[in-house]
Amino acid sequence: MNEKVSAIALIGPTAIGKTNLSLAIAEHFSAEIISLDSMQVYRYMDIGTAKATVAERARVPHHLIDIVNPDENYHAGRYVDDCSAACKVIEGHGKIPLLVGGTGLYLKALQDGLFEAEQIPGQIRDDLTQKRKEKGNAALFKELKEIDPPTAMRIHPNDAYRIQRALEIFHATGIPWSQHLEKQKHAPLLQNVLKIGLTCDREVLYQRINQRVEEMIGQGLVDEVRMLLEMGYHGELKSMQSIGYRHMVNFIEGNWNWEDCVALLARDTRHYAKRQLTWFRADQGITWLHPSQQREIIALIDKTLHKTT
Repeated sequence: MNEKVSAIALIGPTAIGKTNLSLAIAEHFSAEIISLDSMQVYRYMDIGTAKATVAERARVPHHLIDIVNPDENYHAGRYVDDCSAACKVIEGHGKIPLLVGGTGLYLKALQDGLFEAEQIPGQIRDDLTQKRKEKGNAALFKELKEIDPPTAMRIHPNDAYRIQRALEIFHATGIPWSQHLEKQKHAPLLQNVLKIGLTCDREVLYQRINQRVEEMIGQGLVDEVRMLLEMGYHGELKSMQSIGYRHMVNFIEGNWNWEDCVALLARDTRHYAKRQLTWFRADQGITWLHPSQQREIIALIDKTLHKTT
């Protein structure tokens, strides 16, 4: 007898078409959506994170959107706790959780558990911060590639926060972050998840990404970032260093002209989508389908739910 499915996950790269499909799935199976996105947790950051609209959220209950301010430290450990609470609420409604997004690390944490990171001594953090100020982020990334290649492969070279975090863990424990993740100490939250991955031709995806960038700009991404800066959320924050936001900050502060800003935003989004696909492709438990295969996806979910007891 098969184990009962505890949740459904609809995953894939940015701009693949997860939102519309997730609404159709949720309405068909009377599910509630949990965002599986490391950026949609932040308030005031709507356009650049491609959150479901107010109207879309009125159709289906959404969880883990707009739950922290942009200057709060949000990480996988907090996500696991918040997702656990959301799952209990949804199950209390007699419904099934539908996780939707593209943050592979969060899905891995839900399924494989998390390690207890030792307290990082202040001196280690201060030394690395000073090194970054003196030698630049590239120097820290070079060090990370030497001591922990697997982690360096999954972190963007411009992601100063995660690069320093990985180095802090190594210098505090003598063990690379990637090895910590392999020795999970916390029990997983989700034991049996039906994972559906969305994929399409690479060139089509890149066209969708370019269109997404144009739409975000048309919706007012520059004004959104200006508003955040005026609210006191400076460009060095982890949230403001994310794709879209750091690009607009560089334009607003005069570091890039508009043409370069837009070109770099599209390029970096394409690179991010490629990294997302690489991450998810390593998961043999994902069933891959095209976004247009809504009928087949619903049939797969229906078959899975009815064959498990």
